[in-house]
Amino acid sequence: MIQYDPDCFICRKHRKEIHIPGGAIYEDDLVYIGHAQIREGQATAYLGYLMVEPKRHVPGVAELTDVEAQAIGLMVARLSKVLKASEKAEHVYVFVLGDFVHHLHVHVVPRYPGAPREYWGIHVDEWPGAPRGGAEEIDALCMRLREKLKNE
Repeated sequence: MIQYDPDCFICRKHRKEIHIPGGAIYEDDLVYIGHAQIREGQATAYLGYLMVEPKRHVPGVAELTDVEAQAIGLMVARLSKVLKASEKAEHVYVFVLGDFVHHLHVHVVPRYPGAPREYWGIHVDEWPGAPRGGAEEIDALCMRLREKLKNE
C-alpha cells in the first residue's frame, strides 16, 4: 500500500483531490508524471514543464527505494527523448530542489530553440519568448506526450 501524507499537495494530487491541467501523462504504482500547474496569479504556464514524482510520500532522493529510483530515472530519460522528438526541445534540464514541498518531485524542463543564454538553466521558464499556454494548450501537449510515450 502506498504511503500518503494527508496534507501533502503532491499526495493530494495523486489521490485526485487536486485537478492538474493535462492530467497524468503517465502513472503506475511507483511514479506519477504530470505537467506543472499554472502558477497563481498567472494565466499561462511554460509548456512542457513536467514533474516526475514517486507515488509514495518521500522527502528526497535519499529516501527512495532502488525500485523507485530506477523507475524515476527511466521515466526522466524517456520524457527527455519525447520532449525532444515531440516538442522540438533542443535541451532538457533535470533538477530537484525540494525546499518548499517536502515530497520529491523531479523537474524535467525543455529548453526551446531561440532561448537566450541568460535564460538557460533553472530560469528557462522566465524567458518572455518561451512557448506558454493555458489549460487547453497543456491538455494538447500532454496528449501528444502520452501518445509518444506509448509508441517509444
